[in-house]
Amino acid sequence: MAGKAVGLTFVPHLTPLIRGIHATLYARLLATDTVDLQSLFEKRYTDEPFVDVLPPGSHPETRSVRACNTCRIAVHRPQGEDTVVVLSVIDNLVKGAAGQAVQNMNIMFGFDECAGLSQIPVLP
Repeated sequence: MAGKAVGLTFVPHLTPLIRGIHATLYARLLATDTVDLQSLFEKRYTDEPFVDVLPPGSHPETRSVRACNTCRIAVHRPQGEDTVVVLSVIDNLVKGAAGQAVQNMNIMFGFDECAGLSQIPVLP
């Protein structure tokens, strides 16, 4: 989409979790003073049923996505500089595998994208 190579650092965290993946992604911005990243992410994912862009200053927690097909993301720009930090959490057994397969099957066969995926998840 950028039309050229994009520099990105992806850092998955190994922590003592029962399930879930917390990832931190770093990227450099070319235009540092003209981009409202929060609005950009909110607009991009506004119609995505399984992506939750958290409010500014938030930090996602893996326990909030346990047993559900949701990806929660938070966008940060430390010191307003040229680096963007995106924090992301998913349940690796649902969004990372089985739920993602069901979601893709629904799309491929013309079913409602959320079919079978909108039940209330178990509590952490």
